[in-house]
Amino acid sequence: MNEALLELPKLHKGRLLARPNRFLGIVELEDGQKIQSFVADPGRLTELLFPGAEVYVAHTAKEGRKTQYDMALVKSGQHLVSIDSRIPNKLVKKALSAKLLSPFKDYEHIRSEPTVKAGRLDFLLTGEDLTSCYLEVKSCTLVIDNIAMFPDAPTVRGARHLGELIELKKEGFRSCVVFIIQHPDAKRFAPNEKTDPLFAKEFYRALENGVEIYLYKCDITTKAIKISESIPIIGQTS
Repeated sequence: MNEALLELPKLHKGRLLARPNRFLGIVELEDGQKIQSFVADPGRLTELLFPGAEVYVAHTAKEGRKTQYDMALVKSGQHLVSIDSRIPNKLVKKALSAKLLSPFKDYEHIRSEPTVKAGRLDFLLTGEDLTSCYLEVKSCTLVIDNIAMFPDAPTVRGARHLGELIELKKEGFRSCVVFIIQHPDAKRFAPNEKTDPLFAKEFYRALENGVEIYLYKCDITTKAIKISESIPIIGQTS
């Protein structure tokens, strides 16, 4: 697979002082300045965002914003992890447009946020003489013992998306989920049954009903993020 790469804005290194809530981090930059940074991820991230963690933020000041920075990356061991849950959709759309994801390379048209019965999904792919494909993208950052797990906090919305994809598959559409794993340590994947048994149940029900699930790792630097290799679901051989 050729590269699907997304360049990052200029990043500033710092250390996390506190996380008052899921969407806010207090960071001390290298010059000693203390700033507030938006955390664009609704997950718990407790294994990544703790006092003293090395983080990288982008200056994104805009009128009307409460924070002047966005948190982009965190150092975990020897690797960088992306903690911006908006990145996967951007990466996948870029890869789809460039026909770099082989399961979807024949589709000619990409529609974002198509309306379905339960709300919206991320993409609808269409092409001449092809079965229309509904595609949902999920961001995964939790990796324990080289196993990527989703979600890291209960998500009723995520389970609902899987249920919607099952119904669409039964109606004759192609239904797919792409997990973008923003942590380079992952080697295999499993739904996080302990944290969210409902999502795990729907995940396996989706597989049983023909929903296609694809898992892609990312290579991450302070300059860019790119989709790299795919990994298997635990229990699958490929």
